Amino acid sequence: MGGKQRWGGGGDDGLVRRQGKVTVKYDCKELQKRLNLEEWILEQFTCLYVCQEEEIPELKIDVDELLDMESDNTRAARVKELLVDYYKPTEAFISGLLDKIRGMQKLSTPQKK
Repeated sequence: MGGKQRWGGGGDDGLVRRQGKVTVKYDCKELQKRLNLEEWILEQFTCLYVCQEEEIPELKIDVDELLDMESDNTRAARVKELLVDYYKPTEAFISGLLDKIRGMQKLSTPQKK
């Protein structure tokens, strides 16, 4: 092919590039639950560590990973692993977290409507 290819307009060779559009629908209620959970975790850590929000140790809790687990005991063990480097008691935090994620849905796969 010796001619120029032009994208976006109808070029000499008739090629046209179309703009793609991807739409993903998430359940807004589920997103709100995640936001509420995140705020609750921040509040709990602020109380646990008696510090300002900026001073809270970084902790990454993958809710989808916890939801994939088959039991609360397995979930609790995983959260304990994540909290192993923290010096404050965590039983109340863990049970509260498990109560809050009960009934949540995974967000890694969008809901089809």
